[in-house]
Amino acid sequence: MSLQVSKRVQRVKPSPTLAVTQMAAELRAAGEDVIGLGAGEPDFDTPEHIREAGIAAIRDGKTRYTAVDGTVELKDAIIEKFRRDNNLEYTREQIIVSSGAKQTCFNLAAAVLDPGDRALVVAPYWVSYPDMILLADGEPAVVETGPEQGYKLTPAQLDEALTDDTRLMFLNSPSNPSGAAYSRAELEALGEVLDRYPNLVIGTDDMYEHIYWADEPFCSLLTACPQLSDRVVTINGVSKAYAMTGWRIGYCGAPKSLVAAMRKIQGQSTSNPCSISQAASVVALNADQGCVADMVRAFRERHDFIVGALNDMPGISCLQGAGTFYAFPDCREAIAALGLDDDTAFSQHLLKQAGVAVVPGSAFGTPGHVRLSFACGLDTLKDAAGRIRQALAGQ
Repeated sequence: MSLQVSKRVQRVKPSPTLAVTQMAAELRAAGEDVIGLGAGEPDFDTPEHIREAGIAAIRDGKTRYTAVDGTVELKDAIIEKFRRDNNLEYTREQIIVSSGAKQTCFNLAAAVLDPGDRALVVAPYWVSYPDMILLADGEPAVVETGPEQGYKLTPAQLDEALTDDTRLMFLNSPSNPSGAAYSRAELEALGEVLDRYPNLVIGTDDMYEHIYWADEPFCSLLTACPQLSDRVVTINGVSKAYAMTGWRIGYCGAPKSLVAAMRKIQGQSTSNPCSISQAASVVALNADQGCVADMVRAFRERHDFIVGALNDMPGISCLQGAGTFYAFPDCREAIAALGLDDDTAFSQHLLKQAGVAVVPGSAFGTPGHVRLSFACGLDTLKDAAGRIRQALAGQ
């Protein structure tokens, strides 16, 4: 007899990106030659000075519980980061550190949503937003964007989608999966709409802030729209920019009342993030940022290669990204030409015929696309591109 789990759990699905990564690992373990382009994880090692800070923390005995919402040292480093990079001012009471930005986002959804509350999600979206909303007993309201608008939300779409009972909105820039980023002017235009909905909390996911190469400097929503300071939660972390995915440190700056609610949730779930990771993150944020620039140069080179290669393939169209380490090609013509049903079947075709694992775009709310991670070496990308081209040709 199987035990029944809650209806809340039954509403959500496992992470498709983790599922693709696991499938690729299993195929490799079985002896298959598979290139995994599913995982959103830099292939670089954590920079040495950050690793040494973690080792020093162990040697110095920083292995005990910390405050639930993070150490004073890390909060101060985060406050300085926000001031330096985003022209935002926060106090310690407005900062919470969590076990990854994923937990930060989940804490926010749980802190804001009551059963049945609407939460706005812009497609293509990071796969976890809708399911976090469901776990918090909210109702995801998806607004679709496409390549014709650069995968970015327009003010008219936002105004049409918002209602007085919409309590939460997630905005991700640069975007996972599309790589699209909002300009300051675009954010200001969205802000004019958001001004009219005072009960709405906006979670701005800036995780890929520093993996960015557009001509205009990166701009966060609150930097562009300071009038929204009483309801914007600025979310970030160290995972992507510093190749610290396994260290599990995310954080946000937010109004004190929201931080207090998120702290309460965290205190009754995970409690404090890892003490050693917090010590290393202080060094990551405070030290010279040249290591980040080195990684970004490599990501930009890979981006330029894979986007160009995809656009040379029959039935594939891929927009240039402004950042992240993902390409999000429109494959609808190729899917039709191969006689396949959808992007899931197309992804399975690439895995079986080319030995290349990608994530179907439907997992991100945008069918007919796939997401490829270029957080891998250029030689690996060239091999993957050649295999995909052959699979499209039916070879």
